[in-house]
Amino acid sequence: MLTLKRAMELNDSQVTEHHLIIHAKNVMYAMGAMADHFGEDRAHWMAIGYLHDYDYEKYPDEHLRHTENELAAEGVDRADVRAILSHGWGSCTDVKPETNMEKSLYTVDELTGIIQACAHMRPNGISDLEVKSFMKKFKDKRFAAKCDRELIKNGCEMLGMEVSQVASIVIEGMKPYARELELLGTEHE
Repeated sequence: MLTLKRAMELNDSQVTEHHLIIHAKNVMYAMGAMADHFGEDRAHWMAIGYLHDYDYEKYPDEHLRHTENELAAEGVDRADVRAILSHGWGSCTDVKPETNMEKSLYTVDELTGIIQACAHMRPNGISDLEVKSFMKKFKDKRFAAKCDRELIKNGCEMLGMEVSQVASIVIEGMKPYARELELLGTEHE
């Protein structure tokens, strides 16, 4: 099973762009919160979240096409590699998310982008972001337009949850790490 320490070693050996590191951390903390929700291994889910875009910086136009062989060569468990591949279902892989971990990764990868954008606009960042405010931005397709809302809805449906429920879990899971995630808000920049 992939440890958080090993995921960080692997990811940090490949990913150097600041925004990609921040994204990895956003997804890592979101996955930790989702693991808590499902009563699963928090550190393991966080490791999967941190490593999910392992090949993106090196191969942005071939995302996830190099992940399987490279991570297998690094000794990453087959199930963990599958979980990582599943977040690209429908766009760059045909690996359909099946477990709660896979479905969560598929969903929060995009969801954290909208949460991050919301927090950046607020005086106090994520610290006082409520689901109601998030949902207003979620419904505005022009806001964080690159984030695929249909994918998020599909992922939430696979989880048997509402978007607002998953967003609440993820927002609360990211709040304690606001400084590290650079989500302290416009008053603190």
